[in-house]
Amino acid sequence: MGDPSVALPGGADPAVRTRELRRAHAAFTRDGRVEAPVRAVIARSWRRCARARLSPECAPRVELAEAELRSYREEHPLARAMPLFRDLVGAFAAHGAHLLAVCDARGSLLWVEGEPGTLRRAERLGFVPGARWAETAMGTNAPGTAVAVGEPVQVFGAEHFSRRVHPWTCAAAPVRDPRTGRVLGAVDITGGDGLAHPHSLAFVQAVARAAEAQLTLLAPGPRAAGDSLTALGQDEALLVTGGRRIRLGRRHSEIMALLAHHPEGLSGEELAVALYEDESVSPVTLRAEMSRLRALLGPGAPLSRPYRAAGPLAADFTALTRQLAAGAVSAALHHYPGPLLPASTAPGIVRLRRRIEDQARAAVIARADAGLLTDWVCSPWGADDPEAWRALAAALPPADRSAALARLRALDRELGARGDGVAVAARRRGRRATYPQPAGS
Repeated sequence: MGDPSVALPGGADPAVRTRELRRAHAAFTRDGRVEAPVRAVIARSWRRCARARLSPECAPRVELAEAELRSYREEHPLARAMPLFRDLVGAFAAHGAHLLAVCDARGSLLWVEGEPGTLRRAERLGFVPGARWAETAMGTNAPGTAVAVGEPVQVFGAEHFSRRVHPWTCAAAPVRDPRTGRVLGAVDITGGDGLAHPHSLAFVQAVARAAEAQLTLLAPGPRAAGDSLTALGQDEALLVTGGRRIRLGRRHSEIMALLAHHPEGLSGEELAVALYEDESVSPVTLRAEMSRLRALLGPGAPLSRPYRAAGPLAADFTALTRQLAAGAVSAALHHYPGPLLPASTAPGIVRLRRRIEDQARAAVIARADAGLLTDWVCSPWGADDPEAWRALAAALPPADRSAALARLRALDRELGARGDGVAVAARRRGRRATYPQPAGS
């Protein structure tokens, strides 16, 4: 029995397999039947495409304009692996009239390089840097499906869900952060039928593993030796200081997040007001908390008079807000795993969290991009946001709006049941949050 991960079994005739797959694709898009010789990995992807109501005539959209793409690529972790990708894949791609492509974890193409004639064909297809090739946007395709399932994928001809991609074959493997295991993106080889060979899938897997080894060796100095704080989407922040990784308790997480937000420092009174809901908390309480934090962190502990970080402290939420302010919305959302310290009820954190969420939400709605809006409303913090659903319905082609409009009607009925406009507006703000909201914050 052949390897189910390989698109074209040994000895199979590419022309015959192409005709079989086109018949199977037509059967599936017509009435949802999966017929031989469709592989299980492709059948599962096709079903996901059907559930997402993708059209087999779908076309890619460029989400990252040139200026935004340039700054995003410079900051992306896979930029450090590009010399290796070019060394290992570049010559192979040029010799075989193939393309080297690298995408991020959202399926957005960051680099597409290779033989000029093949590049021109790919441009006509929309396989270009800045275009979104996520499975949810372009259906079954090697880079998009590889990041969706977190496994290497080879896609041959009519196995692609989009008919316009049927003349192409591709193989891709995800690349993971060697420290966290998180998928950073995928490396892909795209070209003609010759890539349906088992060797191309094994090759791209080996390239991905080599890239991960390279990223381990090239781990950026500031994260290893400097200070950084990761606080989005988690109740207990991760602090990297002096080469140590420290998972902070909730109160210490709040303190470090507030100090990262105020690099100029905070007085004891200012920090207490930002931390404690009960304004009558004694200054002794804060001093005791800071003493415990200093004992935990040692040389990397905050300084006093005013309270401030011992050195430059890079925080994930400050990087996010800088990108949003610069208009790099797609790049910013790539770094938005959720609200800031979601369980915190500290007044200063609640205000900052709402400000960040409102800034991100406003940027997504203003961009009016269907892919970004879909990601937002499919998240826990955007699932019940009527304005975002309304913007998504407006951004979609008329034939694809029914699901968004149905969800919008349901939310409007639910919110309308609360009564007057003031109550409805308050309900909308509350429902967008996925964390406790203290009254009057």
